[in-house]
Amino acid sequence: MTAPHLLRVDDGPETFALLVEAARALGLRVGWLELAPPPSVAGDLEAAAGLGVLRAVAAGGGRAVAVKPLKGEPVLADLLREHFRGCALVLVRGEAAAPLLRSHDQEAERWTVAVPGETARVFATGALAEALRSPRPPWVPLPPAPSPAERERGRKQGKKKIKKTKQEKKRERMEKRKKRSTPPAAPR
Repeated sequence: MTAPHLLRVDDGPETFALLVEAARALGLRVGWLELAPPPSVAGDLEAAAGLGVLRAVAAGGGRAVAVKPLKGEPVLADLLREHFRGCALVLVRGEAAAPLLRSHDQEAERWTVAVPGETARVFATGALAEALRSPRPPWVPLPPAPSPAERERGRKQGKKKIKKTKQEKKRERMEKRKKRSTPPAAPR
């Protein structure tokens, strides 16, 4: 499964309602991640988390709230794997190494995606949602092309002897046995 695309945001979730609707219309899931200390959870969930349980969960009324104690700072890759599996996009509010997404106009019909060191790009809501289907959306810069020396080194590495699979080795042994065990034909 592929990792979701990350876009850092500064505004609240209501700003991104049109983008979330457009993504859902395409069958894509969107997640929201706050990288800030969460508000305290009153009651037994907080008490259970304080005891060191793996996870304390309250579910009902159309939602679920989970409290999980962490040792140290959260690791973004772990959070994505554990909580956002199946999402095409995760909007991250807080400090994250991800491009910045901002509403380009008041109606939120256009969006600006700014990658550090690159020119910001403007997308219509539908185009941005459609770009989430790609494993490499248009705002992700392409890696630099290899230098001629790197290309030559790659060609030399490609000429190495290729290992044979177990099946290929077995087939060769059986063919050798057949050749050895067949007696020469008698002359006529």
